[in-house]
Amino acid sequence: MLQIGDKVVYPMHGAGVISGIENCEVLGEGKSYYVLKMPMGNMKVMIPTDNADHIGLRDIIPKGEVDKVRDVLGAKPERPQGSWNKRFHTNLDRMKSGDICDVAAVARNLILQDRRRRVSSGERRLMDLAKQILVSELVFACDKSPQEVESWMDTVLSHNAYAS
Repeated sequence: MLQIGDKVVYPMHGAGVISGIENCEVLGEGKSYYVLKMPMGNMKVMIPTDNADHIGLRDIIPKGEVDKVRDVLGAKPERPQGSWNKRFHTNLDRMKSGDICDVAAVARNLILQDRRRRVSSGERRLMDLAKQILVSELVFACDKSPQEVESWMDTVLSHNAYAS
């Protein structure tokens, strides 16, 4: 059971801190909700406590796993396959998994592709979302500011041997 103060990741939204547990009545039924404060975008999200596992709510990665993220960001990007629409849905599915390495791969692929030639507006929104989700978790995992994490990511991506 998660507790107030726990740092967690909500897939497709990013990382936040459980700031409370509230009971609310919805359609005549009382339910308990985690109140998740999302520092990126200053958002508050309520997640039913009995549904947290099903939606993929998970702990922040430990600092020791940040190297895995760096390795993914520095790895060879996957070649774009199919139409932008097919790529968009494939990338969206990867991000919904909630796995930070999948999110890092999506961010890497789209950022490096965008540097070579502009991605579509739909892929740009997905790229920005992947980057935001990644930064939000790394802020907690590394105990750094969003600006420091973004700078680190830019450095890793600019040193990607496959970036050209």
